[in-house]
Amino acid sequence: MLRNGRSREGAMVDIAISAGRIDSITPAAGCLGDGDEDLGGRAVLPLLVNGHAHLDKTFLGGPWQPHAAGSTVRERIEVEKRQRRLLDETALERAMLLAQRMVEFGTGTLRAHVDVDAEIGLSGVERMLAVQEAFRGLLDVQIVAFPQSGIRGQAGVADLLEEALRLGVTGVGGLDPISLDGDLDGHLDIVFDVARRYGADVDIHLHGVGAAAEAEYRAVAHRAGRLAGRVTMSHAFGLGTLSDDVRRAILDLLAENQVAVMTNGPAGPMPPVRELVDHGVPVFVGTDNIRDAWWPFGTGDVLETARNVAFQSSFYRDEDLRLALELVTDRAASALGLTRYGLAPGAPADLLVVNAANAAEAVAAPPVARDVMRGGTWVARTRVQVESSVTASATGATPAVPSASLSEPLSPVH
Repeated sequence: MLRNGRSREGAMVDIAISAGRIDSITPAAGCLGDGDEDLGGRAVLPLLVNGHAHLDKTFLGGPWQPHAAGSTVRERIEVEKRQRRLLDETALERAMLLAQRMVEFGTGTLRAHVDVDAEIGLSGVERMLAVQEAFRGLLDVQIVAFPQSGIRGQAGVADLLEEALRLGVTGVGGLDPISLDGDLDGHLDIVFDVARRYGADVDIHLHGVGAAAEAEYRAVAHRAGRLAGRVTMSHAFGLGTLSDDVRRAILDLLAENQVAVMTNGPAGPMPPVRELVDHGVPVFVGTDNIRDAWWPFGTGDVLETARNVAFQSSFYRDEDLRLALELVTDRAASALGLTRYGLAPGAPADLLVVNAANAAEAVAAPPVARDVMRGGTWVARTRVQVESSVTASATGATPAVPSASLSEPLSPVH
């Protein structure tokens, strides 16, 4: 029994757990029984969902890599390839470290995009399948085969995408069909044909703006067909730059075909999150690049990314900040096709406990200290002393430092 937790709205609750599942969530009784654990008024959230990341690229765990110049997507791809060749031997080790960090931050599900091209072949996919297996039961990893160097101009890439799906990958990606491949229909036809034949998800990086972006959004939506609900446009920078009439028409088309949009709250143009929600377009958040050739920032904490999206979207009210949390919990889970997700009786006891009064505070100031539970077992504990203002309001008692004896190492990296 977990006592004196807080719901997203800040209400005090007790959570009963047995056989790895949530039995009940009830108003806090205010007392402790034998074997009960006092959460001290901390917020209890479902495990986070990171809808987009590149573990195969991270420099995390190695020496600092100065950011190298590259003003276009194509230039950045070539810069990354040079660095990738130098760091290939430690790629699996670095991916494992980042996966561990994500678990410790409270991420339960990850969609990982993995480069597939004529040079690297499927070695990145094989490494990510190893990460998926090593973290089974701690981090659920969806893998997208990502043709970052293009498809139409790269011999054999279409075949590699198919082979990746045969190996166990569940998603197929694409990238800027017009600017990178110069062939909108040819690029998308291959992606969607492969996805339909293998029953895979589609998740396409789209960085364009203006008329090219509009053409790509329409083409993706019109191809969704029976894959509706399993198609994502990642980044979709140009959505926020379209004229009002064009943007509303595109949003209606995306909603009609249930094409989702992923954003990482970039420094530049980004999709209009609130407007997407109001139009019924599925929208969610991912960390994207973390300390790699594209981006020198990041820790792997998707709650931090939710805060950035809230900041970029001018989300200040509590209800707006709760929406930001949904972008890395319920809405992300729905977009990624997760079932039995969330905090409810009968659901798996997968939860994150943070030192916050409610969801709004958790997003506005992501707490450092986090306890992570999978299937009723604590798998990561990094708690520090609970703030007296939170604890006192919850229990009327002086806060205590929780015991560190419950901490458990993450088995995949030991």
